[in-house]
Amino acid sequence: MHSGEPSLFLSADWGTSFLRVRLASIDGQNVIAGSDSNNGIRTTFHWWKQRKDADPVRRVAFYLGILRESIYRIEEQLGGSLAGTPVVLSGMASSSAGLVELPYAQTPFATDGRSVIAQWLDLETLFLHPVLLVSGIRNTDDVMRGEETQLIGCNGSGDGWYIFPGTHSKHILVKDGAIVDFCTYMTGEFFGLLSEMSLLSGSVEKSEGPGGETGSGPFQQGVLDAGGANLLRAAFRVRTNDLFGKLSAKENYNYLSGLLIGAELQDLAVRTKASGLRGYMCCGPALKDYYEKAVAVLDLCERVHIFPSGWVDTAVVRGQSLIFHQLDQS
Repeated sequence: MHSGEPSLFLSADWGTSFLRVRLASIDGQNVIAGSDSNNGIRTTFHWWKQRKDADPVRRVAFYLGILRESIYRIEEQLGGSLAGTPVVLSGMASSSAGLVELPYAQTPFATDGRSVIAQWLDLETLFLHPVLLVSGIRNTDDVMRGEETQLIGCNGSGDGWYIFPGTHSKHILVKDGAIVDFCTYMTGEFFGLLSEMSLLSGSVEKSEGPGGETGSGPFQQGVLDAGGANLLRAAFRVRTNDLFGKLSAKENYNYLSGLLIGAELQDLAVRTKASGLRGYMCCGPALKDYYEKAVAVLDLCERVHIFPSGWVDTAVVRGQSLIFHQLDQS
């Protein structure tokens, strides 16, 4: 447990693909410095498994070493030490692939942070910071770790579907100030597998942004083609687009992206229409343009509110700050 009331804390969001660390004011309103790393839990867990070491203490030390590298980079930016500054750590760090596994909280889950399961880690001399590890939540057939903390930071208390795009996109149903249901879409992971490791990888080349500023283009066509289609069949069009010279490799990259995002958002279109509930798109800057264009193509603009990407990008900091203070008061 930390001693005294700190003025700053280190917000660490350790997802499947990325590790994002921010130094912020304890109220979560002011981000001072940050460091982003591609050393997500998937990569870190892979490195750890290669060591063939089952000792839990050494495992914790190994993971903290990766986290420490990000903190070092922030210290270099500031020109000073952050020793003793508490770390609030959420995301996949509390999973079976993380440094310490914590049990899931259950739905319904209050969106003000009071339902959170979290634990101060007893690190003794392993680390120079007290660490508050935040767990995730589960329902009958799905799990998530991290997006619930972002939702708390987005003040997601209004009824509706909250959408958090990413490697494993989450669609979260909130009613009466609580998460009552949610589901996962492996949109980002499928895109990575298809564009980098499948037969389709030879037909695509990375493109910066979805393009189609005039309202039409390969990305938009992919979104449309996903409607009512069998995705396994539709994905092969990426191959034939290349073989028949219909699209360039960069255009095909955008087509594949549109196809997968369109497939994900089909359910949202059905749900918002059937229930009358609004959708809330909580999308960081890397994906905002893609999802914003897909929402427009699907004619969902009246039913889906898109939060500013900069505000969403710092939602995890605000959510962790609220969790920190909830635990302080309990």
